[in-house]
Amino acid sequence: MAGLFDDDPPPPPPGPSLFGDDPAPEPNPESAPAYRVLARKYRPTHFDDLIGQDGLVRTLRNAFAMNRIAHGFMFTGVRGVGKTTTARIIARALNCIGPDGTGNATADPCGVCANCRSILEDRHPDVIEMDAASNTGVDDVRAIIDATQFKPMMARTKVFIIDEVHMLSRNAFNALLKTLEEPPPHVKFIFATTEIRKVPITILSRCQRFDLKRVPIETLAAHFARVAAAEAITIDPGALEAIARAADGSVRDGLSLLDQAIALGPDATTITSDAVATMLGLADRSIVFDLMDALAAGNIAQALGVLDHAHDNGAEPGQVMQDLLGLTHTLSRLKSIPDLATSTALPELERTRGRALAEQLSIPWLGRLWQMLQKGLADIDQATDRRACADMVLIRLCFVADAPTPGDLLRHLRDSAPAPASTPSAPSPNPGGSMLRAVANGAPIISAAPNAPPAPAPRPMPTSFEQVVALAHDRRDIRLHAHLRHDAGLVRFAPPIIELNLAPSAPRDLAARLGAMLEQETGRRWTIALSAEKSALSLAAAEEQEATNAHQRASQHPLVQAVLAAFPGARIEALHRPDPPQALGAAPVPGADDEPPTDESTLDQEYS
Repeated sequence: MAGLFDDDPPPPPPGPSLFGDDPAPEPNPESAPAYRVLARKYRPTHFDDLIGQDGLVRTLRNAFAMNRIAHGFMFTGVRGVGKTTTARIIARALNCIGPDGTGNATADPCGVCANCRSILEDRHPDVIEMDAASNTGVDDVRAIIDATQFKPMMARTKVFIIDEVHMLSRNAFNALLKTLEEPPPHVKFIFATTEIRKVPITILSRCQRFDLKRVPIETLAAHFARVAAAEAITIDPGALEAIARAADGSVRDGLSLLDQAIALGPDATTITSDAVATMLGLADRSIVFDLMDALAAGNIAQALGVLDHAHDNGAEPGQVMQDLLGLTHTLSRLKSIPDLATSTALPELERTRGRALAEQLSIPWLGRLWQMLQKGLADIDQATDRRACADMVLIRLCFVADAPTPGDLLRHLRDSAPAPASTPSAPSPNPGGSMLRAVANGAPIISAAPNAPPAPAPRPMPTSFEQVVALAHDRRDIRLHAHLRHDAGLVRFAPPIIELNLAPSAPRDLAARLGAMLEQETGRRWTIALSAEKSALSLAAAEEQEATNAHQRASQHPLVQAVLAAFPGARIEALHRPDPPQALGAAPVPGADDEPPTDESTLDQEYS
């Protein structure tokens, strides 16, 4: 006898009701199936269905063909590129038994056997999926570890799929290490994450890592076209391209947008480019170009008017500035890579108006705009009145639009400054340079060097190794200068022969580079010999030793010792050798660079 709380519906009445109407028809559950979104309906079920991941598919197919299937996989990539989908395909490939029930692991699962169908329907007891975002603790991982000790109930291999694995706690990762390194032969681990840098290296080293790429726009557009055809939907090519670009390499995001676009159509069978542009907010993109035109022209009223229009339509001032920053980056790329103007990697608006703006603006101007926008965005984020702050940022940008760059200022000063008087007998201090800066009576004078300067005259032969090192400094060869100071000990200096004892940290080509520099500067060939004989200290080591000796001499001075005794805790921080008093332009004082005196009577004059 049927119970009172049975779930079965009551039988329909045998005839008309009390009011004489016909009985309601019994609903047919098969006539109105539950709707499945496109992202689920067209989820890949075989390796060949994965788009844009050719390297991954090739590697996995070869692994199954050679029976070299790892016990742990790590799939990483942006959302919606197929990480979890690939994990499920691997689970089916590992457990497929074929239509006749006698098959083995294969890269092409049949899809009709009991294991394949159960995994496809997410109800297989031996394929366990866990979302690490909501199961982050060590107890959740221990439950998995305990489950690995039992053999599969139905399948050949027990598969654990852990999504967003980077969300596991540190203790959870540590608990998983040993089992992941040496799992039972009937267990496979498959991890998926969008934040691979948050996964400990100890976990990564125990898995085969696969980086799933963003799917190219052309591949996405072709895939969406196939889906639209299967759904009997007519869609414009421009709409397909806009959806594919908005998907940002994610198949799932693109299918969700396509689902949304289908709902926009009046008859749900036609999707136009205008409808998709309205759905994605692409119509407002032209506002950013109008704003860039106003900034380039320095038109404050036009720039503020564009921002007013955007604000009236619901745009947030900070987002407008962020879009303007993005357009600055796009224009800089168009300026640097002109071929982008004909590439499908950019939307049509960027290819048309963007190319025109890129031809009009310069890289220095765009670089200055980028820096000021970065500063302006920071000000807007901290401002109490974001709209007023955005107005002030635009006003500043318009005022500096026609301001000359530092390079323009230098060229203007160079062209307008009077030519300095030159003495025929005095050689030019910078004959090969492009610009000479001098100071006369406190005023800077900038004069241009000739367009085709004569070849520099050879330098005189250096008379010491110190002059050789200084020559490398004058040539702005920082690496050579540093290695000569720190890694080279002088054994013999007899121009044009230099014999050095090099430290192990010196580069192998140091001698060749030194010889090339000296030959270029002096016009003579030099021989740089390397010797294992004991050499003098390097210049840097000698200076350090001299500083240590000077510090020791100063600390032994009676006056210094008296100060240290009078002020407990005081110490000598640094020694400063005052320059000898000289008249302007006078020759150096003889003996100024000689060995510092050690007599206590002169220490007072040596250090201050």
